[in-house]
Amino acid sequence: MAANFWTSSHCKQLLDPEDVELVPAADRERGITPEEFRLVKIHMSFHIWRLAQQVKVRQRVIATAVTYFRRVYTRKSMSEYDPRLVAPTCLYLASKVEESTVQARLLVFYIKKMCGSDDKYRFEIKDILEMEMKLLEALDYYLVVFHPYRPLLQLLQDAGITDLTQFAWGLVNDTYKMDLILIYPPYMIALACIYIASALKDKDTTSWFEELRVDMNIVKNISMEILDFYDTYKIDPQRGLPDDKISPVLNKLPAKS
Repeated sequence: MAANFWTSSHCKQLLDPEDVELVPAADRERGITPEEFRLVKIHMSFHIWRLAQQVKVRQRVIATAVTYFRRVYTRKSMSEYDPRLVAPTCLYLASKVEESTVQARLLVFYIKKMCGSDDKYRFEIKDILEMEMKLLEALDYYLVVFHPYRPLLQLLQDAGITDLTQFAWGLVNDTYKMDLILIYPPYMIALACIYIASALKDKDTTSWFEELRVDMNIVKNISMEILDFYDTYKIDPQRGLPDDKISPVLNKLPAKS
């Protein structure tokens, strides 16, 4: 798998943190700050997750959809590409790429069910199909995404700490609320989650990490980013960010035509 990753389009598209966090000019003109830009990405990652629970797709589909969503906004503005439409369209596209196809009409049905009378989230099938074409172009048709899940399981087994699987898996899930997948190789994210899990569960993995001969500075930096995220953002695991925090930001975006 490692060899495949290093020769993949995913590897070639890894970015520096400052490039990922840069707010597009069109969004800056609407007064969207870097923190607000980050909040929208967090909120819509939850929206993808909630919608995915309704249509019952695998975790990998969700992870791929969130990766597409975050990657799009390293190239396009939210003013031009409405995140409320981009999010379900990324899930639609990811379901096809990961061979777990969800029909667009089903997504439209559950969006309306979830969002009720909020017209800003109400889209039709044609909207998703049209946005899919735009997303394919924005992503340069590079759709292969490598995730930390497989290396996580392999590394936990190698370390002899498979009893940490559920805890570490949950940490990996939470990394998709951040931009880590756009910046670091998946196996390094997996190692950071194992590093955190072993520390919190009092497992001594010092000698095992030394044998791996990986750059522990990177592992620790990723670990700190994850822990800082938990400290900074107090998020309801079921609902995401509260409306009074996210609505003012979304209201800065253009109204639906």
